[in-house]
Amino acid sequence: MKKYNLWVICLLFGLVACDSVEDKKGRFLLKGNEKLAENDPKGAIEFYQEALELDSLYKDAYFNKALAHLELNQLNESIYDFSRAIQIDQNYVEAIFQRGLTYLDNGEFYKARADADLLLDKAPEDWKSFFLLGLSQEKLKKYQEALIAFEKSKELDPENSDLWVNQATIQFYLKNYEGSLESLEKAEELNPRESNIYNLRSMIFFDQKRYTEAKTEVDKALEISPGQAYYYNNKGLYLIYLDDLEGGLDLINQSIKMDPRNPFALRNKGIYYVLKGDKESALSYLEKLNSDYPEMDLVQEFYSKAQALD
Repeated sequence: MKKYNLWVICLLFGLVACDSVEDKKGRFLLKGNEKLAENDPKGAIEFYQEALELDSLYKDAYFNKALAHLELNQLNESIYDFSRAIQIDQNYVEAIFQRGLTYLDNGEFYKARADADLLLDKAPEDWKSFFLLGLSQEKLKKYQEALIAFEKSKELDPENSDLWVNQATIQFYLKNYEGSLESLEKAEELNPRESNIYNLRSMIFFDQKRYTEAKTEVDKALEISPGQAYYYNNKGLYLIYLDDLEGGLDLINQSIKMDPRNPFALRNKGIYYVLKGDKESALSYLEKLNSDYPEMDLVQEFYSKAQALD
């Protein structure tokens, strides 16, 4: 009887030893996913790395690790991990899509366009392929091509509100305000909790000099997404045009603290100083913007006004 018990123990040990690598890496992946769900991307990365030490070809661990790096705004590390997952599985469509989006965030627009072409080859009937193409064309300022891509993406997934918003964005860039507002109306029917709808509508109203309506719309956006720096900046601009200069400045400064790289916020601060008659401060913002972003709306207008101040 003792021999039988010993044999059972050995058999059980053998079973654990046999599948331990597969089980362990799976457990590490799940633990990493739990950490990611708990908003602990650093902890998640540690578990994904443990899984990769057991299996260096574990594509899902690379993919999830890339997502964790994104949470930490570690774009280069994220791109590397997405690329490793794609090297392991060249048909890993979601990894190609996410890498393309990350290239966009990293300012590598031509690489994003290359990933869009790769997706179109791998998944020509997937809306994400045309969506990524549209986003990359938008960043390359090829707006008509972007509009065509978003239209195709929308045909493949007409109930996706994001696609309508992106179409509306391109229409806005092309000054097709009526078309943009119609697209936003459809997007709102599909998903009234999408804050970009109201922010973009506010920008259209601003261009149409409907400043009070612009403020109302961006307030809706902020109610849904209070952590968006761009929304505070836009509201600050609208307040300036509604003659609440100090209230506008407060929001613009808040936006800059949240995202100091946004040139639109620096432009708006320059506009504030022009309206305050502070030539030196106005030029400290607008002179460089006029050099670096001469095509940006309002920059040349207020740079000229700043130069004309006494």
